[in-house]
Amino acid sequence: MSKINEKEKLSISDYFNLYRKLKNSKNFGKNKKSIKIALLSSFTANGIKEVLFVKCHELGIYCDFYVGKYSRYSQEILDKNSGLHKFEPDLIIWFVDIMSIFGSNYFLPYSLNENQRKKLIEEKLNEIRSLAEKLKSDSDAKILLHNFEVPLFSPLGILESKQKFGFIESVEALNSKLRDTFKNDDQVFVFDYNAFCSKIGKDNAMDYKMYYLGDIKFDLQYLPELCSEYMVYIKPMVSITKKCIVLDLDNTLWGGIIGEDGLEGIKLGPTPEGRPFMEFQQYLLSLFNRGVILAINSRNNYDDAMEVFKKHPNMVLKENNFAAMQINWNDKIANMKAIAEELNIGTDSLVFIDDDKSNRQMIREAFPEINVVEMPEDPSLYLKTLMDMNDFNILQITEEDKKRGRMYVQQRKRTEFQKSTSNLTEFLKSLNMVVTAERANKFNIPRIAQLTQKTNQFNMTTKRYMEEDIKKFSEDKNYHVFSVRVEDKFGDNGITGAAIIKKGKDIWSIGTFLLSCRIVGRKVEETLLAYIAKEAKKAGAKRITADFIPTEKNSVANDFYKNSGFSLVKKEKSKEVWEYSLKNDYKFPNFIKFVEKQMNSLKNAKS
Repeated sequence: MSKINEKEKLSISDYFNLYRKLKNSKNFGKNKKSIKIALLSSFTANGIKEVLFVKCHELGIYCDFYVGKYSRYSQEILDKNSGLHKFEPDLIIWFVDIMSIFGSNYFLPYSLNENQRKKLIEEKLNEIRSLAEKLKSDSDAKILLHNFEVPLFSPLGILESKQKFGFIESVEALNSKLRDTFKNDDQVFVFDYNAFCSKIGKDNAMDYKMYYLGDIKFDLQYLPELCSEYMVYIKPMVSITKKCIVLDLDNTLWGGIIGEDGLEGIKLGPTPEGRPFMEFQQYLLSLFNRGVILAINSRNNYDDAMEVFKKHPNMVLKENNFAAMQINWNDKIANMKAIAEELNIGTDSLVFIDDDKSNRQMIREAFPEINVVEMPEDPSLYLKTLMDMNDFNILQITEEDKKRGRMYVQQRKRTEFQKSTSNLTEFLKSLNMVVTAERANKFNIPRIAQLTQKTNQFNMTTKRYMEEDIKKFSEDKNYHVFSVRVEDKFGDNGITGAAIIKKGKDIWSIGTFLLSCRIVGRKVEETLLAYIAKEAKKAGAKRITADFIPTEKNSVANDFYKNSGFSLVKKEKSKEVWEYSLKNDYKFPNFIKFVEKQMNSLKNAKS
């Protein structure tokens, strides 16, 4: 299928036609990433499967779909032999409408008194909560649960707001209780369907003719918009998210050209012309504070540009907010390559924002994998364009996510410091590194799962796991699961490594062994192996085996086991198995302090 033009608005019939073509194509199902999605609804939900399939395919995802039986979502959930459970989905979209909740009382809400309305809302909330708990007990799938559209009408008209626990208030209360019920639930996400209906216009949400003809309670023409909202959840599930925004400077972060207009002449600040740029920067700063990396790619005089960062009173973003700064007269393609290399991330993790059409087209053609944002000509729309982006969503924000932008800035300082030292060993010694290993627990499991999903370069098997998978491994006495935190004199890198080891009587087998690209090459990987060898030997094991599955992106790890004294014992088509005899001691690097943290106690082990 050719790439869909972002400006081209496809009709629902276009999506149905594309779906049929894709299903009949020879490449059907050959996408590298895949997801199984189930839909449970209280009405006829035609079209969601087809639109989602096309939208997933466009991103290189193969989507297998299961549509539950008409209005039988409760039976599908409760029956372990139902089609839902046999399908074993990764994501369950659970779409119950407010008309089904109220039943015949939807148009006659005041046939119920105040207490009856309260009882109805509590009963429905308890029913949803009970079904959700049943789903969670029988499935590891993420659950996307719709909240309810708050009606625009009331039979009491303007007196609706005067009623005790009135019709409108009862629906609002149900939505509030749903949010509170699942706020801390890592498996259930409440989809704000009420807000979505407000976005498209509640008068547009339902085609009444189709409702009466086929119990279709959502206007089919808006299905592409609804499925785009679902994609916000699907993309992080299959690890299709962006990490870094690369920004131009002139007429992007500020209005005007610094080299021509000077510090006092650029537009930036609390004026009609300057406010769009100032608030654009404020939102960028909020993204930085949640972990999005910022970088600069600008053809400019470096000293002129830095003067704005250092001296302009309304410059929100400062030098320390940028992990990489390519401000020079090189072409933007070369600068983009330099940014990716400096940050040690793939160009497919980048988003590019530039006011200049020719620059955008240049980057788009050179790097099709980069999301080049089509910026509006009017700067007053910059903020809205940025707020509408959904490339940075993740299913849970960890402490490492919040600190990521600052960590990359610290990494830039390490790189600058390394250039001033005579050799690598002296540089590593001068970092004063502390490596802390901690067994998997409720605090670090989300981060361990995130690392398995995102880490590509130094990841020995690139096996992807959800939080529920890591939790099961950690609760199994036959597995040892731990995370690794790295600190040095420049700051805390956070949890940047993890391992999953199967423990046998004589052999410990390393399945997952990974490190963030930020710390590769600092001997942390040798520290991890030394810790595993020490633990295995203490448990009486004689050997360690380790799997290596080569991919397009983990070539940096190709010779790690070989260089660490392991011997290749088996080579299959897609996997190598390496072995290390524990007759030999695997040494800790002598310039790294190693700490093993267990439960609430700390166990220090100096190398």
